[in-house]
Amino acid sequence: MSKLTINSTLRMNSGYEIPRLGYGVYQTPANICEEVTAKAFEAGYRHASPVDSAAAYRNEEPCAAAIKKSSIPRSQIFFTSKVPPRKLSYDSASAQVDASLKLTGLGYIDLMLLHAPYGGREARKGAWRALVEAKEAGKVRSIGVSNYGVSHLDELEAYIKELEQERGGEGKGGKIDVGQWEVHPWLPRRDIVEWCKKRGVVVEAYCPIVRGKRMDDPALVPLVKKHGKTAAQVLIRWSLQKGFVPLPKSVTPARIVENADVYDFELDAEDMKALELDSYEPCAWDPTVAALED
Repeated sequence: MSKLTINSTLRMNSGYEIPRLGYGVYQTPANICEEVTAKAFEAGYRHASPVDSAAAYRNEEPCAAAIKKSSIPRSQIFFTSKVPPRKLSYDSASAQVDASLKLTGLGYIDLMLLHAPYGGREARKGAWRALVEAKEAGKVRSIGVSNYGVSHLDELEAYIKELEQERGGEGKGGKIDVGQWEVHPWLPRRDIVEWCKKRGVVVEAYCPIVRGKRMDDPALVPLVKKHGKTAAQVLIRWSLQKGFVPLPKSVTPARIVENADVYDFELDAEDMKALELDSYEPCAWDPTVAALED
């Protein structure tokens, strides 16, 4: 494993690079979002917390404001948005991309995700086609899904092949660049991770520190003592060493900095094994279990 730094990236199927550490702004109030995003930039984050903005959280605009006011070149900041579950259709997904571009004024969106697999097969298919076309038009650079279960991923893979035949050639159906899920030792999602690994899909991990609910867990406490790090830092480091892109969230300046201070230690094989748990305990919602018809 090459030495990780805050500047480490992964290459996506799209050919673009995604920073290994992100800063999530899930449910961060719009009135403080610009301020805390700017703080994240100061701490060295480049993978947008603008990065996890999503129209559903109503904080795309302040995230984008932090980007535009920053002295960091736009090309060095990675911004993600999402198509909300209620807008899964071809028309609404297309409109959402345009609305996000207009609202942010960023010129392009680095990554656009379908937020959840709701709405039924035709809704999911239409929304995916809209993302493929938005990418071809240069509106977005990379595309993907969030909260899709393996059955939804299999469905999408089949649809990508259908699109290739319909639109005349390999690549015309798009490629899944990124998948985003709640992932941590108590929800390892090994089936989804393996599916993605075989296809080169980057796995983003939200709730990587389990919303602070596991800080005293017996599996974690010995590693905190061993490395002299916080539980959050150990969990973020675990996620990085698993090959994921963790998206820790905090609105506390000291913790924003602390969550990025994970590059001066490594978890050894024994440490990693200690966190290989056979659990399935989400701390957030879990649309991966939605029926294909939903």
